[in-house]
Amino acid sequence: MQPDDEPIRIPITDVFDLHSVPARDVKAIVEEYLEEAHRLGFKALRIIHGRGIGVQREMVRSILARTAYVEQFGDAPLEAGGWGATVVTLREPDK
Repeated sequence: MQPDDEPIRIPITDVFDLHSVPARDVKAIVEEYLEEAHRLGFKALRIIHGRGIGVQREMVRSILARTAYVEQFGDAPLEAGGWGATVVTLREPDK
């Protein structure tokens, strides 16, 4: 295994900024982040994907749309990133 192949440990908080994530890894990392945040019992998240041309925004939202424990999602308030971030509400994990 090359050093570049080592898993990157990302602390799980209620805000996840994708600016440092390589585009090729966004899908897998967002899916893992959501699973871990849900497992830890987070109810509300903010995923910062940036404004750009909307490619990452659409990728994030397609993942959210097919994730069973995502209750709802939408643009963040202006003061929290507006359409450059998505706020997510998760269902409570099953006990």
